[in-house]
Amino acid sequence: MPIVNARDLEETASSSEDEEVVSQEDHPCIMWTGGCRRIPVLVFHAEAILTKDNNMRVIGERYHLSYKIVRTDSRLVRSILTAHGFHEVHPSSTDYNLMWTGSHLKPFLLRTLSEAQKVNHFPRSYELTRKDRLYKNIIRMQHTHGFKAFHILPQTFLLPAEYAEFCNSYSKDRGPWIVKPVASSRGRGVYLINNPNQISLEENILVSRYINNPLLIDDFKFDVRLYVLVTSYDPLVIYLYEEGLARKCNWKMGNTMDKRWLPIYVQVL
Repeated sequence: MPIVNARDLEETASSSEDEEVVSQEDHPCIMWTGGCRRIPVLVFHAEAILTKDNNMRVIGERYHLSYKIVRTDSRLVRSILTAHGFHEVHPSSTDYNLMWTGSHLKPFLLRTLSEAQKVNHFPRSYELTRKDRLYKNIIRMQHTHGFKAFHILPQTFLLPAEYAEFCNSYSKDRGPWIVKPVASSRGRGVYLINNPNQISLEENILVSRYINNPLLIDDFKFDVRLYVLVTSYDPLVIYLYEEGLARKCNWKMGNTMDKRWLPIYVQVL
């Protein structure tokens, strides 16, 4: 994350008095980017939590960098920020450098951010992370760029708004179908149905045609997760983490027993 004022840090780094404290070339928590390497970026090191190296705390402590955590309990985030010299402020404080929040910020709050303040959510990032918004955006892209280019999900309906359309498709293909909450995670609230009467229409849900013949590894279902960090949408800048996670079910496809997942770590080539 860009830190404090670039001019302040540049002047400090160039003064002989503080060369041992903040070094443009040597400090492990500073990376200089931009034209002539004049924009300081703070680099976090996971091992700082274990090593408790005081050198890792120098930048945060010298510039009185602070953070606040709002509407979430991010113990790992708190630990790594503390290990880098950040101090925590009250959730209602406006004097902070980083806000880590479990919800999306309102536009008026985003407009109050200063150059030295960062948040962990891009505006409207839920257009990708919420299942209902992702579904709508994929449909929009199919209309814009052609169905074949964005044929990346099975037939899906957003209920209750598209309940009649779903029943029409169900009369032609009785399933099974899979039901998912629009704003949940970790498999919570997901279930299979064979009849529209099994669906509760009290809240928005997605119903998708269940894929009976998925890609398998030795007859086991699996999924693969690659982790990326998006630092900018315009221009688009994405960093791909060097390791990923594959999960394999411990029961073969078609087994009616409980489906549990075994994690397998993968290297991104």
